[in-house]
Amino acid sequence: MRIILTGACGFVGSTIVRQLLAEWPGIEIVGFDHLGREGAELNRDRLRRLGVEIVHGDLRCASDLADWPKADWVIDAAANPSVLAGLTGEGGSRRLVEHNLLGTVNVLEYCRRHGAGLVLLSTSRVYSLPPLAGLPLKKTGLAYGLDTSKELPPGVSAEGVAEGFSTAPPVSLYGVTKLASEQLALEYGATFGFPVWIDRCGVLAGEGQFGRADQGIFAYWINAWLRGRPLKYIGFDGTGAQSRDCLHPADLVPLLRRQLTEPSRPVARIQNVAGGRTQTMSLAELSAWCAARFGPREVASDPVPRPFDVAWLTLDAGLAGRQWGWRPVTPLETVLARIADHAEKNPRWLELSGTR
Repeated sequence: MRIILTGACGFVGSTIVRQLLAEWPGIEIVGFDHLGREGAELNRDRLRRLGVEIVHGDLRCASDLADWPKADWVIDAAANPSVLAGLTGEGGSRRLVEHNLLGTVNVLEYCRRHGAGLVLLSTSRVYSLPPLAGLPLKKTGLAYGLDTSKELPPGVSAEGVAEGFSTAPPVSLYGVTKLASEQLALEYGATFGFPVWIDRCGVLAGEGQFGRADQGIFAYWINAWLRGRPLKYIGFDGTGAQSRDCLHPADLVPLLRRQLTEPSRPVARIQNVAGGRTQTMSLAELSAWCAARFGPREVASDPVPRPFDVAWLTLDAGLAGRQWGWRPVTPLETVLARIADHAEKNPRWLELSGTR
């Protein structure tokens, strides 16, 4: 089987490539990446040493896909992954739409021409902001959590936000580009007869992630704590109680393998894939973990919230479990420890990954 994987030199893409190669003898992977992020060159070199062909190009440019070889599947892991993307800079909103939506159109046209299947990695941020912000929460210790004693809207339970939760706007410019990509992918697949799977991921984290404050927050926080860089709790009373679930992207691979080998499985085409309730942590809890590992330090506080932020978001991945027998296997503690080990071995990682 031949797979084209877009965003192959990013953290998620490169992790998936390495894990697929380790678990699936005989698989052929062609990586595609625009190499625009500092640090991507490091992953390109590593993947080339594993025998992976890396094609340099831009998904926004249809001609850059013209020479793609015929493949059985495309795994689309290329996107601008920040919920704050498109808010600043001249033309930033247009660039976001071009990267995250026009790029998907070009991939879908490739799939139409060659009959290739598509796995689209999507995001938890397709879920509607007003009902997320209105969820009943309670603060227990250092973290916000869902108050299950109150009435909950459809699509939410003690396990988190499920696929039936509202996706009505507003969801953020980033979220709506991914939501539109999902709908286009499903329409193309139904119209032109190729399989499409959509995996909505929560926060993905692990060693070697290009940590930034607006994306890759677990890796950024640990690296910045170790280096003594300024850190700040933003919004929600400035206490760091906002909480997210966490998943190592290597844990996606068992699901991907089944999706690629069972294209006609009669199950829902969209599923959440995330760490879930047991892998949820607040920033304040992450700080406590860092203090225990590296020693205490001060964290600044700014109670003014950022656009599109929410106090709590945990995905319920129960549907993926029922449909595919999938569950996360890398414990949160292990994910954090691997990030910390990598940070200690790579003291200039934030600079190498473009977070000056």
